[in-house]
Amino acid sequence: MELFDSHCHIDGPQFDRDREELHARMLAGGVTRWAVVGTDLPSSAHAAAYAAAREGAVAVAGIYPGDCGGYRGEADLAALTDLTRHPAVKAIGEIGLDYYWQDNPPREHQQRVCADQIELAWELGLPCAFHVRDAHPDMLSLLKAHRDHLSGGVMHCFSGSWELAREYLDLGYFISLAGPVTYKNARHPAEVAARCPLDRLCIETDSPYLTPVPHRGERNEPTHVLHTARRIAELRGIPVEEVAAATFANACRLYGLA
Repeated sequence: MELFDSHCHIDGPQFDRDREELHARMLAGGVTRWAVVGTDLPSSAHAAAYAAAREGAVAVAGIYPGDCGGYRGEADLAALTDLTRHPAVKAIGEIGLDYYWQDNPPREHQQRVCADQIELAWELGLPCAFHVRDAHPDMLSLLKAHRDHLSGGVMHCFSGSWELAREYLDLGYFISLAGPVTYKNARHPAEVAARCPLDRLCIETDSPYLTPVPHRGERNEPTHVLHTARRIAELRGIPVEEVAAATFANACRLYGLA
């Protein structure tokens, strides 16, 4: 059984002390492919370099809504375009809208940065990995406004309702579920896990964050994506091997891999 962690940050400093041991655990646990995701230009360049040096890894490059305060417009879009020429970079992300944190950049600024990156992804023919927190109405409005210039992608770590998931599915996006689907009171992720078409579902860890049960309180890592797959299988009443195979194939489609 092979697993694809479609969104993680294991190139970051939280894994510097034991990264080689982590890679060995991933291989032993069947995690043969994974996507490392940037949140600004430096971290995106770092993700690209990491993925190029590690078989099984791909990179995602973009400017995260919480890190877009210093956005320089055309200069940053040009730098991001240069990054996408790296063969390891397979998507633009993680981009989106985050209204949860009060010290994030103003909403209108986040929307502009996100819209610019959606248009860039369309020009480059790349999918997008979206981060959305407390901002689904504006995110859907933004995507619908750019409906003719959407290049597909994934709603990363989706925590919205099934009704919201259906709207993103109608726009052509994959839905990716992470550790919260294993949490006792996570009603929305559980419903989405049970009802989302299996050919549109991805799984992820968002390592080192959002650690699933039974490892909550520990640093998350890609090996734990198995717990998310098992919970989805339980909710759907199907074998975990079926979830693993489908989500692996879906992530390959998402990132344009063979």
